[in-house]
Amino acid sequence: MLKLLVIDDNQPICQALQTLFALQGYRVLCANSPEQAWQLLSQHNIDLILQDMNFSAGQMQGIQGQTLFYRLRSQYPAIPIVLMTAWTQLEMVVELVKAGATDYIAKPWDDQRLLLTVANALKLKQLSEQQQRAEQQRNAAFAGKDLCKLVFASSQMQQLLQMTLQLAPSAAAVLITGPNGAGKEGIANVLHANSPRKNKPFIKVNMGALPADLMEAELFGAEAGAYSGATKTRIGRFEAADGGSVFLDEIGNLSLAGQAKLLRVLQTGEFERLGSSTTRKVDIRLISATNSDLTAAIHRGDFRQDLYYRINVVQLALPALAQRPDDILPLARYFLAGKKALSTTAEQLLLSYRWPGNVRELQNVCQRALLLSSDSEIQSADLGLPDTVDSGKRALDDIDPEQLQQALLQAGGVVSRAAKQLGISRQALYRRMEYYGIEAP
Repeated sequence: MLKLLVIDDNQPICQALQTLFALQGYRVLCANSPEQAWQLLSQHNIDLILQDMNFSAGQMQGIQGQTLFYRLRSQYPAIPIVLMTAWTQLEMVVELVKAGATDYIAKPWDDQRLLLTVANALKLKQLSEQQQRAEQQRNAAFAGKDLCKLVFASSQMQQLLQMTLQLAPSAAAVLITGPNGAGKEGIANVLHANSPRKNKPFIKVNMGALPADLMEAELFGAEAGAYSGATKTRIGRFEAADGGSVFLDEIGNLSLAGQAKLLRVLQTGEFERLGSSTTRKVDIRLISATNSDLTAAIHRGDFRQDLYYRINVVQLALPALAQRPDDILPLARYFLAGKKALSTTAEQLLLSYRWPGNVRELQNVCQRALLLSSDSEIQSADLGLPDTVDSGKRALDDIDPEQLQQALLQAGGVVSRAAKQLGISRQALYRRMEYYGIEAP
């Protein structure tokens, strides 16, 4: 049972509040003075405080309540405090709300408004506690690991990173799939940084940026005179990465000739530089990435099936940003680097946008907003995004309201159980419930 602490020197008011909240299933403790309040706080786990602002006859300035509030906020920062009084200065109330008071209720109060205020404050407290527990669990899961400054809050990314860390100690070839700009290179960084090869070279190659006629020379090296313009011996990326890891981004762009050489390197560790008959041997861990459908490329004859099985010992599928909306705001705040905050309307617009360019697009939008914003907060107009999404869908409606209600009913109204059933986090479920106006049964 949730416990409320009422601090008020007027005994009839305490009794009235006890009756009101008892009917709603709360347990109410009453303190007629600050001294009695401290005693009750030391003896009970209080979930919310309803605090008067004056505790002595003739006091109407609220100084006593102000002093008590700041002391409560200092010693019990997690407990919501709702201020209640008929006698105080409005300026003081505004000051205390800015300092962390949950709300201000004037006496005589409206029962329904008071009940709603308390219910909302307790729900926010519960959400905050759940987020803290999730953060602690996440920190414990990743303690001592190098996440390479990756920013995430979604359960999808947490599960993907846990799998990534599980694979990191092995030498198995890993294929990272996902759309452009989703952060495949970041996953590759985590794989290498937590592997036994972390102190060895990590060579990254963007296959989409290499000219086809120079691709083999870039990967495997070339002797002087091997091709027009090759005036000196060139060390290839695989040779430079000996003992470490090679990350081939957009591996689907590798030519068939290059694929044959790569297959040989993966099978034997051996290769020859262009223009040389000397066989060289390297020890590398291959990490590949693609945004294309390699199985379709195999059917077209553009990609070797035997190479596909070699590079795809384990596959890590990175979802698009629109499929993990819990990551949008944490990433946006990271890109803003504390220089400016986001307004509520800006946050709503970021969540409603579909992000076809994924994390890279979000980064560019945030950088542009910092340049264009003239306010202390970034407004929705500063983002340069459409106010409505072409598809008519929001990032939050990947699960329809009927699915949400059915999951909540099957879970008996237990949000954590319903979230697990839907495969999303509790925070993500609360966000969707708010979006659709759904209350837990």
